[in-house]
Amino acid sequence: MDIYHRHLPFKPWMEAKTRKLPGIQPVKAGEWLLRDEAFARQMAYRDALVASRRAAVFRATPESLPMQEELLETVLGALDDGYQKGREITRPDGGIVPLDGPPILTAARLVQEDLLLMDMAVEPRLTAAVLCFPASWSLEEKFGAGLRAIHGYIDEYTDEMAARVRRMFDSIRPEQPLWRANFLRYAEADLFQPRKVGESKPFVGQGGVVRVERQTLRKLPKTGAVVFGIHTYVLPWSALSLAERQAFEAASPAP
Repeated sequence: MDIYHRHLPFKPWMEAKTRKLPGIQPVKAGEWLLRDEAFARQMAYRDALVASRRAAVFRATPESLPMQEELLETVLGALDDGYQKGREITRPDGGIVPLDGPPILTAARLVQEDLLLMDMAVEPRLTAAVLCFPASWSLEEKFGAGLRAIHGYIDEYTDEMAARVRRMFDSIRPEQPLWRANFLRYAEADLFQPRKVGESKPFVGQGGVVRVERQTLRKLPKTGAVVFGIHTYVLPWSALSLAERQAFEAASPAP
């Protein structure tokens, strides 16, 4: 499904601090979860994917249940006045979400972000996730993996970068979430684009779309798990100015 934004709230390739890996920034108070103009359309698409492609977009180990419960509690505490709370939650778009079922799935049906849980007991490991809007990676392939295995296919993710990311995960404080962003050019606007390692994206050629992910990291104080949130924006390539397109190509020369 093609779901466009009218504008991007930020353009990470235009600033040095967000242009290169890892590009980590502190999250401002009250901005861990964001709701934008595409909320209703993205949430409707997420609901449809959960109903029709559940095995492809949701996975969780039994051992992750305490982390899931803490995540849902944290998400419920962060919801704004646009939600009606009770035995079930009514979203700002009118969607009704029961508070039963797997907690991470309930949480992900409330907010615009995809939500993934990293178990920090031994090493950061993906043990629960709702990934409805993957950008060329597969939950089936990456579920249960550690950070190095998840990112090993990325050329820039060297051993040195892996060590830096691990130190960052270990040092996250519950009271201070972090965020970073990536920027990608795609031939198609569909948010659901899972691919396994080795599968190539369709050739962009002229036009296409810009896909920006705002990725957040938040440590849960009780279980110590790290929540990885992904908020996705899609804008037509033609909506960028000439200067923005040139800067994008300079920062990310590969199609």
